[in-house]
Parts: sequence; structure tokens; C-alpha cells
Amino acid sequence: MRDEDLEPLMARAAEEGAKRALERIGLHDEHAGRDISELRNLLDAWRDARSTVWKTIIRVITTAVLVALGAGLAVKLKLGGG
Repeated sequence: MRDEDLEPLMARAAEEGAKRALERIGLHDEHAGRDISELRNLLDAWRDARSTVWKTIIRVITTAVLVALGAGLAVKLKLGGG
């Protein structure tokens, strides 16, 4: 088979394979573009939420350590009034 004959056949096979793959994952209709966009937005929101959770955890731990150090210092210096 010559290259000139093989090229259109390969292009058609690739296109049919891509169509089948999209059908298998449910992205074969006119709403597929919107679905992908919504999935990306959801993934971005998840990443933002995860980042915020970690930052909050670190802030809470840091604040707790500083409060404990302050309380320890107050006890050490007898600033409790008692």
C-alpha cells in the first residue's frame, strides 16, 4: 500500500477511534464542551478549597502554639494575679 493511500485511511481510523473514546466516556454530544468547562471549574474550586483548608490548619496550629507560649510565659512571670 502506498503512503498516499495509507494517509487518509489512518486519518479516518484516528477520527473514528476518537469518536468512540468520547462516546465511551459520555462526551459525544453537543454539551460536551460545557461539561468539560464545568468539570474544570469544579476541579479548580476543589484545589482552592484544599489549599484554603491547609492554610487554615497551619494558622490554627501556629495560633495554638503562640497562645501556649504566651500562657506559659504568663505563668512563669506570675502575671496571673494570683
